[in-house]
Amino acid sequence: MKTRHGILIAVCALALGSSPAIAEPDSQSIYEQALASDSRLDGDAARDAGRKPAEVLAFLGITSGMTVLDMFSGGGYYSEILSHVVGENGSVIAHSNKTYLQFVGDEFINRYKGGRLPNVDILMAENNKLRLDTNQLDAVFMGLAYHDTYWVNPDIGWHEIDRAKLNAEIFNSLKPDGVLGVTDHYAATGSSTDSVTDLHRIDKAIVIADLQSAGFKLVDESDLLRNPDDDHSQGVFTPEIRGKTDRFVLKFRKPK
Repeated sequence: MKTRHGILIAVCALALGSSPAIAEPDSQSIYEQALASDSRLDGDAARDAGRKPAEVLAFLGITSGMTVLDMFSGGGYYSEILSHVVGENGSVIAHSNKTYLQFVGDEFINRYKGGRLPNVDILMAENNKLRLDTNQLDAVFMGLAYHDTYWVNPDIGWHEIDRAKLNAEIFNSLKPDGVLGVTDHYAATGSSTDSVTDLHRIDKAIVIADLQSAGFKLVDESDLLRNPDDDHSQGVFTPEIRGKTDRFVLKFRKPK
């Protein structure tokens, strides 16, 4: 893996001990075995019911041997699952930045210390400074994060994102026929991007239009994370709805 401007940090730099090997799971149960790993952090399994990661990753076609970017990975919940899914012949790039790390507490350090995920590299890149090698990735995953490309809060270091530039960087980093998977919180149909500022939600149509403009082809979408009891009127961090929001799952491809 090449470094760019010093922002790619091998996870082994955080290691406090030797790196354990990751067993290559049987392809028939690769996702379930990832979730069943007894090395997962405390609290991870409790998130599975709301996120359905096995079903989502199977839908996106992410599998053994792939190189996958987990974009805006935060504390690394999905990065760890991906590390087991792609196995020892694959690799994961866990992207994060200083603002995200403000909200994940010790989860980030606990996730990577001791070399516990040897096939994961950490990519720290602030908004508008992401640089990726061309045609290197089989897949990119953006979990509950695309709406943040419309969010602006300079007080905590979250500056306006040049979405066209970001989407072009992701597009160019994917191999031909590579996959971009996006999950996010539904906003009311026809909502403006004010829904991002007010509720941390986004209209699915905005995401599709943005990514099609970047050259991606929408090839499938899933109702795996739908919740008809969420009327899209509450902020996603409202206690009554947190972790149970109505969400869309989109699968895009970079044309061959």
